[in-house]
Amino acid sequence: MGVDRAPTGHPPVDAHLTRLADADRLATEGHLAVYEDVHRGLRETLTALDQPTGPPAPAPPRGPAPSYDHRS
Repeated sequence: MGVDRAPTGHPPVDAHLTRLADADRLATEGHLAVYEDVHRGLRETLTALDQPTGPPAPAPPRGPAPSYDHRS
């Protein structure tokens, strides 16, 4: 369709958006496969952004255990 698009600056997203151009060269019945592929790829990319990176955060320091042996 010749629609201009600006790069997002995130290479995996840009690659999926570039893939949309493949639909221009396909018959209409081939569009769905491209759209589903792009949608799946974008979802995987977004999901990966939610995954923690690097080592896990250290556990908070623990003080002495509270004493429940209070007798009056």
